[in-house]
Amino acid sequence: MELEEARKLWQPEPGWLNTASYGLPPEPVWTAVQDAMADWRVGRTSWEGWGEATQRSREAFAGLVGVPAADVTVGSTVSQLLAPIAAALPAGATVVVPEVEFTSNLFPWLVQQDRGVRVRTVPLDGLCDAIDAGTDLVAFSLVQSADGAVAPYAEIVAAARAHGAWVVVDATQACGWLPFDASLADAVAVGTYKWLMAPRGSALAYLAPELRQRLRPDAAGWYAGKEPHDTYYGPPLRLADDARRFDISPAWFSWVGTAPALELVADLGPAVIGAYDVALANRFLAGLGRPPGRSAIVAVEVPDARQRLARAGVRAAVRAGQVRVAFHLYTTEADVDRAVAALTG
Repeated sequence: MELEEARKLWQPEPGWLNTASYGLPPEPVWTAVQDAMADWRVGRTSWEGWGEATQRSREAFAGLVGVPAADVTVGSTVSQLLAPIAAALPAGATVVVPEVEFTSNLFPWLVQQDRGVRVRTVPLDGLCDAIDAGTDLVAFSLVQSADGAVAPYAEIVAAARAHGAWVVVDATQACGWLPFDASLADAVAVGTYKWLMAPRGSALAYLAPELRQRLRPDAAGWYAGKEPHDTYYGPPLRLADDARRFDISPAWFSWVGTAPALELVADLGPAVIGAYDVALANRFLAGLGRPPGRSAIVAVEVPDARQRLARAGVRAAVRAGQVRVAFHLYTTEADVDRAVAALTG
């Protein structure tokens, strides 16, 4: 599908510049969820059809980030997906994290402190230099939630590999508009309700085979079984051999919407989407007399910015003391110009 054709799949109210908080559903997503809810309301169908959307999502995500579907696990939140990794850290391990990291990729490590896990927070631009022989794991967001800063992914991975450290990435604010290769890391977790524009309640993670060998699937249930439909009752333990052993039972309606959302993003391609999004972000920056950037998220300090934007009908967010605006497929140049006029008028 061509970009301009795809952009007709949304009907946003003008002024939505807050995709970094949640994305808006394209028509196929909205329709799929409404149809499923209508069937649920009257008991028109069994649940297996809804469940199939989970595997479709797994396969679409794997293609987006360049990994085998067998290495992808499904869950509901980023922190839940990272919890087994944190629990597997040996007592006394050291984790290095950016100092303004979103807490879904911070709290899982911090809660391990009572058994001796040490967490060091450093500025993002000093993360590579902070990785040393005493580092066991490096955790960071590929794109920072607070201000849209894009992490030097390859450089961080190289520094971690030089010291034998694991690499764990939260790509929630990147996946969908920023092309990247998840296989460079040991784990990459993504919440789908932002740039992937799915309903909240679905999340996916790449777990490298070497890392999985060190993890215990403490949340294992029937859906983590080797053959889920043969794992309803009784022992013995019979888990999947691949990343599915870390799956949790899917929230059906979230995944019903997630599958068409990921498939649309995969069809368009993150490179095409990212070029569109970043161009709008740079139009916004130019309107404020600021140099261009390379992110779809922009944070600015302008006096009374939030109030000015609100009066103009622009919906944005305040993060770390700055107004944060985010640009995606349904954003128009008119939305950008409206925001610029509100902040400069």
